[in-house]
Amino acid sequence: MKTPLTRLTRRSALALAISALPVMGFAQQTAKAADPWPTRPVKIMVGFPGGSSPDLVARALSEPLSQLLGQPVIVENRPGAGGNIAADLVAKATDGHTFGVMINGNLTTAKILNPQTPYDPATDLAPLSLIGTAPLVLTAPADAPGATSKAFMEDAKKAGDKWSYGSPGIGTVGNIGMELLKARTGINPVHVPYPGNPQVIAAMIGGQIQLALLPPGLAAAQVRAGKLRAIGVTSSGRSTLVPEIPSLAEAGVPNLQLEIWTAAAAPVGMPKAHQARLSAAISEIARSPEMRQKLFQQGWQVAGTSADGLAIRMKSDTAAMSAVIAKQGISAK
Repeated sequence: MKTPLTRLTRRSALALAISALPVMGFAQQTAKAADPWPTRPVKIMVGFPGGSSPDLVARALSEPLSQLLGQPVIVENRPGAGGNIAADLVAKATDGHTFGVMINGNLTTAKILNPQTPYDPATDLAPLSLIGTAPLVLTAPADAPGATSKAFMEDAKKAGDKWSYGSPGIGTVGNIGMELLKARTGINPVHVPYPGNPQVIAAMIGGQIQLALLPPGLAAAQVRAGKLRAIGVTSSGRSTLVPEIPSLAEAGVPNLQLEIWTAAAAPVGMPKAHQARLSAAISEIARSPEMRQKLFQQGWQVAGTSADGLAIRMKSDTAAMSAVIAKQGISAK
């Protein structure tokens, strides 16, 4: 911002020149001069297999983040326990160069679902940035019964526990969201957990399960290829991410608004200055036009929030999901 001056001394001219520098660039230069962090490669932990939504986000983030930080950025997949194995590794990391790309459950309900979970998202993980959000898509095999989405839901209700659904693990949004759908509609498929959504998709295509809630970026590709059928999205209206897919409201499911999100978090013990630098860099990258387009193609509506923005979302979603967990008696023990 330019400020009109009546008199300009050498000192004030210098101050004005400094203030005119790009804020992010100057902050990074100053931070680098005072603190050379990072001094070695940075690791992004992902709790799901390659090809999953969090993995795709982490890999899209890694190259521009490497350019900003001046160090290689490596993605390491450690799938299992609905992403909580990797989240625990992040929480316990002491090298000062590790953070994670995680989903809702890892940062909200992990400890509520299982008190023996070895980390607590509220106390052991430091929020960095909410990267992207998306509704989920209720999907089924391509040859699923029911000529319409409404007819499919009726068939699902009649099938009772003879049908099953897949998710990336107990406590993930795919699991909790389906339990919420069961409560709202009277369907009763049995839960079958998998290491990640790529395995859920394979099981659905193979006929081992009859339905699943998937991120739109993964669901749409399979639907367009004719391998899966989209029943509806978990939003009040159609989503700009997949405008060709109807909402579940159009299938007669009332008041179901559910989102999956992906976010970055660091160990709470990472120095605050390093957390702040990571947070600013990730937010800046996520909101860039190039990354917006890439994430949109992957099925994400970009958020790119501050650390405080993610902290607020974690708190509100923890409260909302805890209510569903209590009502449906969901437990990962």
